[in-house]
Amino acid sequence: MKLPQAFEEKMKGLLGEDFDSYIACFDNPRYYGLRVNTQKISVEEFRRICPFEIRPIPWIHNGFYYDGEKEAPSRHPYYFAGLYYLQEPSAMTPADRLPVHPGDRVLDVCAAPGGKATELGAKLQGEGLLAANDLSSSRAKGLLKNIELFGIGNVLVLSEEPGALVPRFAGYFDKILIDAPCSGEGMFRKDRKMVKAWEEHGPEYFCKIQKGIILQAAQMLRPGGLMLYSTCTFGRRENEEVIAHLLREFPEFQILEMTPYEGFSQGIPGDLEYPDLRRTVRIFPHKMKGEGHYLALLQKGPGEEAPRLAGSGRPKRLPEPLADFLGEIQRDFDPSRIEINKERVYYMPSGIPDLRGVRFLRTGLLMGELKKQRFEPSQALAMNLKKEEYKKVIDLSADDGRVFRYLKGETLDVEDLVPEERGKKKNSWYLVCVDGYPLGWGKLAGGMLKNKYLPGWRMC
Repeated sequence: MKLPQAFEEKMKGLLGEDFDSYIACFDNPRYYGLRVNTQKISVEEFRRICPFEIRPIPWIHNGFYYDGEKEAPSRHPYYFAGLYYLQEPSAMTPADRLPVHPGDRVLDVCAAPGGKATELGAKLQGEGLLAANDLSSSRAKGLLKNIELFGIGNVLVLSEEPGALVPRFAGYFDKILIDAPCSGEGMFRKDRKMVKAWEEHGPEYFCKIQKGIILQAAQMLRPGGLMLYSTCTFGRRENEEVIAHLLREFPEFQILEMTPYEGFSQGIPGDLEYPDLRRTVRIFPHKMKGEGHYLALLQKGPGEEAPRLAGSGRPKRLPEPLADFLGEIQRDFDPSRIEINKERVYYMPSGIPDLRGVRFLRTGLLMGELKKQRFEPSQALAMNLKKEEYKKVIDLSADDGRVFRYLKGETLDVEDLVPEERGKKKNSWYLVCVDGYPLGWGKLAGGMLKNKYLPGWRMC
């Protein structure tokens, strides 16, 4: 592979005698990975039912390698059930190494397409808040789909320049992840087009953007909160120098050690005045079975915390069709958190600030729509539920051909599964599952299931 001479010279200075090993790794095949959605299924259970040959990624507790030349996990029903996310192994590391716990308020600043945001949301286990932001509205739409596919409902999906969020969220978040836009040097082996992009917009272009983003994010972190900065590039200009810039502007920050792994390479302070930059981490593709990455875990020092916002707590009378449908669900929804905007019904996270003037694609869980005298549940609600939380379920096995027909939007004959519905004319909403994991909705009448799987998600 032909690499730019300027890049090779930089890597020789960075790697020294390891440079030849790095160049040799371009002849090796890339690695494919999937990450288990632990909000829906345990790692142990996934390994039991997994239809593919997988091997653990040793530094990611819920990550696995698969053979991308033989397997097609994006075509399996379990993918459509949101049981896993397909992600390059090294790219799993930032969200894995940011300690997130249920109840935290978490921001993913540059979140599309959602590989890191979905892991952060899964760690929350439905408690707290995930704010996932991406400046590109088109990319944010793909981000929203992946978040809903994963069943994450305690969410804000935003599409803003990070600086525009600071006035609304100053000192608000417990944890922040910045997977910053970068020159992509670590992805050269995976995607050869990145080389041309590097020649057009190299480190000088991106480091200015990165310094702006990290300072804006720092203002949204509460005192004592944790922030993880990452890139998929190697050079110090976009990595250690960005962290040093943060430390000069906000000296209350300190660099923390991360959970180690034998393949991690320590940071390179060089002539910078912060020796703790050695605590930051590089992943090199000639030392680990993954592509290139850089990570720095930081903690904000003590200070005055912003007040924690509480929900309104005001009781609400729900429309009868909505109340009737919620009566079919074995979960307690707080009526004070249900918001109705025109026809759409949302279940809002508690304690969110005023978002007027902020561009967003979603606030909370879209539960469905009120239409005349009926309520139609959403695809997002189906993915957020567990099988045992809904009374009426059609559960298909993964090897039942009707699963694929359902995912393609076809009407199904399910009389063998619901014989008690034979001859009935009244439509009933059923939650369609594969091996116990929800896929979407269908409306049953007389043993025939009218397909309500979201058209934009259907399998081609």
